[in-house]
Amino acid sequence: MLRTYQGSCHCGAVRFEADIDLEQPTYRCNCSICRRTRFWPAIVRDGGVRVLAGAKELTRYTFNSHKNEHYFCRHCGVRPFGIGTQTPIGRMYGVNLGCLEGLSEEALSQLAITHVDGLHDRWQDAPEFNAHL
Repeated sequence: MLRTYQGSCHCGAVRFEADIDLEQPTYRCNCSICRRTRFWPAIVRDGGVRVLAGAKELTRYTFNSHKNEHYFCRHCGVRPFGIGTQTPIGRMYGVNLGCLEGLSEEALSQLAITHVDGLHDRWQDAPEFNAHL
């Protein structure tokens, strides 16, 4: 069921809301940036994320193919979301579940997780090892 969640970076400089269906799988990826930042996103369709405050406080980072955009708060370094520009569903957002307000530890522990092998560009496959993700 689609629901609107409020979220922010750690210091609160960036605030946003996102329309998320947490009955759908969330994702853990082993690519170089997701592994280093422990990014845990829920997928949101284009138009489903609205920055409420602090858009100018976000720093955009791309690497390699530059097809994904990673946004970090320039003050606290937290990554509230990223944008996938070339995905099977078109442009979409990956919203960092750790940045959402009102989700208990119990609720987070019950979310379905799909592991993807971004390290080897095999997004449709789970990596051989994923317990650390």
